[in-house]
Amino acid sequence: MTILQILVLALVQGITEFLPISSSGHLVLVPVVTGWPDQGLAIDVAVHVGTLVAVTLYFRHDVGRLFLGLADLARGRTSGGGRLALMLALATLPAILGGLILHRYAGDLFRPTPDNLAFVTLVIGWTTIGFGLLLWAADRLAPARRDGEDLSYGEALMIGMAQALALIPGTSRSGVTMTAARMLSLTRVEAARFSLLLSIPVILAAGALSTVDIVEAGDVELGGDAVLAAALAFVSAWLAIAVMMRWLRRASFTPFVIYRLALGTALLVYAYN
Repeated sequence: MTILQILVLALVQGITEFLPISSSGHLVLVPVVTGWPDQGLAIDVAVHVGTLVAVTLYFRHDVGRLFLGLADLARGRTSGGGRLALMLALATLPAILGGLILHRYAGDLFRPTPDNLAFVTLVIGWTTIGFGLLLWAADRLAPARRDGEDLSYGEALMIGMAQALALIPGTSRSGVTMTAARMLSLTRVEAARFSLLLSIPVILAAGALSTVDIVEAGDVELGGDAVLAAALAFVSAWLAIAVMMRWLRRASFTPFVIYRLALGTALLVYAYN
């Protein structure tokens, strides 16, 4: 891969992974606009490692509380950090189960190739628009009065079930979990915080699954391209998280919704032409 390809793919993945605007919708545009081939699993794993490190370090205090909470649970005590860890674990299960089923029976159904690019673009276009409108409705109609750690285990599972919908490309994992959290009356900042903490085990699970595929394919050497991609994804993801969290402290999700509508429309125009 050229430096330009690595730069574009890493920045697109890093910036869009945690914003509620669908990273898959942007990644499918890259081969459409540039004509580049699919980047492959090795680069996929690398950029996900970069985004994982970014979200973990940004929420390092929460992550520290989670580890302390797990230690408390091991000693038979339930602290605030332990309860949050249990909620995140419960909310992760639907996505892991759904991902394993999709991986086993659908394979690369939604991975853009020259043969199915129009189909994947069509799916992403409609889901980008539809779930964008759902985010707008939830953010506009639901009150914003609850803290993320005020959730019940059942409500955490509901967010996890919503997250499983993100296996359909264009849905946006962060977008659909923030939507579900807002429907449950979490404040915008708390909805984003819970969603991004929930991304940590999901990215770990997805990375592990992709790593298994790489090993089975015999492509275990990632090389300098992957290291550069991971570093660029880390920097761009960190900045994207910081900007979004600052924005949500004083404003709504509406700009992200407007952007989704524009992106989805562009994808549909391409798919139907």
